[in-house]
Amino acid sequence: MTPPLTVHQFPCLSDNYGFLLHDKASGETAAIDTPDGEEYLRQAGLKGWRITQIWNTHWHKDHAGGNLTIKQATGATITAPAGDAARIEGVDRTVDQGDTVSLGGFTGHVINVGGHTLGHIAYHLPEAGIAFVGDSLFALGCGRMFEGTPQQFWASLSRLKALPAQTQIYCAHEYTQSNARFAVHADPENGALADYAAAVDAARSAGRATVPFVLERELETNPFLRADDSALAERWGGGDAVTVFAALREAKNSF
Repeated sequence: MTPPLTVHQFPCLSDNYGFLLHDKASGETAAIDTPDGEEYLRQAGLKGWRITQIWNTHWHKDHAGGNLTIKQATGATITAPAGDAARIEGVDRTVDQGDTVSLGGFTGHVINVGGHTLGHIAYHLPEAGIAFVGDSLFALGCGRMFEGTPQQFWASLSRLKALPAQTQIYCAHEYTQSNARFAVHADPENGALADYAAAVDAARSAGRATVPFVLERELETNPFLRADDSALAERWGGGDAVTVFAALREAKNSF
């Protein structure tokens, strides 16, 4: 049996999560994004791990700003999205849809999830049942559409929707409570969503993280993944999934 991967999750900056992905068999450790290079090095030191790779999801500073700090300290190799690489420091390799990355004996599949930024990617490790999605998908939400189009972003989310339902999703921010408030506004008759929102409030009141989360629950409750649901579409003006997604995203921007 292949030794398991360990995900070490820790708070970073104001509302980011940092992730270190460690393969015990090989001793390799990947930093998933680098919002704060010094904190990543400190966390790795506390675990007794050495960061050997950096996997960036997109170019924003709270995801790639610590690249050189880590690379200079460890010699880690940096993998970054092809579409965003020109704005990311220290890149050794670029990847896009269909490419793979490796950590020890584990393979990560690269998924293009452009929309938040044009080149945004996610990393899916099917053997471990996990995916790191950056700012493309959040618990009960999705990222702001800074650079992409509704068509592009909906296609990206559709790729994530197609992952195995039990996939544990690691997103980069603790936005779930505010996302839940909008979700309930968008889809007020969804009983599963009401239960989820209550569970989120309880978790945050107790100081617990709402990340990672299981894709299956999002498929029932996250309005941005349900833009192709006929009942939700009727509430949001009708039309196809792209039109509904665009309406939801615009409404969330000013909610």
